[in-house]
Amino acid sequence: MTDRKQNSTAETMRTLGALGSVGLSFVLAIVLGAGLGLLIDRWIGWGHWGFFIFFFLGLVAGIVNVYRASQSIK
Repeated sequence: MTDRKQNSTAETMRTLGALGSVGLSFVLAIVLGAGLGLLIDRWIGWGHWGFFIFFFLGLVAGIVNVYRASQSIK
């Protein structure tokens, strides 16, 4: 392989790694938020309010992570 082709492949792999970590952090934020909400529901007895509140907080955190990562990739 030439140096130019190796650099292009390395850059592609770095970009794919960054995108993979962004996707993973998005899903983890939602799962952790929902899980914490379920635990709070069982502990305090809020019905399903804790799940909904923390699910949406996890969703917002995931969106913020994706936004920050997209700003750093550019």
